[in-house]
Amino acid sequence: MTHHPPALVPGLFFGGFFDDASLLPPGGVTMAEAISAHRLLRSRLGSVVGPLVVPTARLESLFPYVDDGEPLDLALLAAPGELPAAAARIAAHPCVRLAAVELPVAADARAAVTAVRALADVPDLHTASVELPRTETRDDVLDVLAGTRYRAKLRTGGPRAELFPSPEELAETLYACAERSVAVKCTAGLHRAVRHTNRKTGVEHHGFLNILLAAADLADGAAPAVVAGRLCEDYAPGLAAAIRSWSPERGARARAIFTSFGTCTVMDPTDDLMALGLLEEPG
Repeated sequence: MTHHPPALVPGLFFGGFFDDASLLPPGGVTMAEAISAHRLLRSRLGSVVGPLVVPTARLESLFPYVDDGEPLDLALLAAPGELPAAAARIAAHPCVRLAAVELPVAADARAAVTAVRALADVPDLHTASVELPRTETRDDVLDVLAGTRYRAKLRTGGPRAELFPSPEELAETLYACAERSVAVKCTAGLHRAVRHTNRKTGVEHHGFLNILLAAADLADGAAPAVVAGRLCEDYAPGLAAAIRSWSPERGARARAIFTSFGTCTVMDPTDDLMALGLLEEPG
């Protein structure tokens, strides 16, 4: 019997999935290094690489490095009060484009209303997210985002163990977002495709494929307990096989819920996809 290699997942499953957060900790590279590496990633990996994430405080230091080549897509990290001036500065520069805006944690509904109003004042802004609090006010913030075009930003890790939500907490938050038709962008901690234990710290890390499969489950109406179970799975071949079986429609439904995540090293997660046969190796 002839065995054929598994078909590659269609590109739409991972288009714009990996936001380049190399300027943020623990990446923390220089601006020149970040822009050079980002352009190289785009040339090697194409459309799976999302925008370069840039904090407002570092925006001015970016402009000297973007005076040639194709316009650079930016995801701007800004507080609501910083947003008008920063967005106008980007709009005035011909070599950059404002692809997305990410606002910090909205502590309650009142802060969420302020965030939504600030985003609404930015012309032609189609992609933006507001970080959710990990408190009892989470659903109040989501109720403000519901019915808007803005996403919820979920923190899935960080430099300390307590910044990693448990599978149960993350499942409940994902369910609350899907219930309100609020799309999700994740940040921090998603370094690998599949759930694993960090050998240096002993901390359990979520896997981005786990979350993507959980999003597909949510699109099918799954309960939080089912989603939490999906987030705990750690058998990489099984997760890859499940995604490889998707139709384009199922992939689109999952990505409509889980849109992207920020990573300080884009090659780590994409290397995982290549190893699992889910993404074609460059060249």
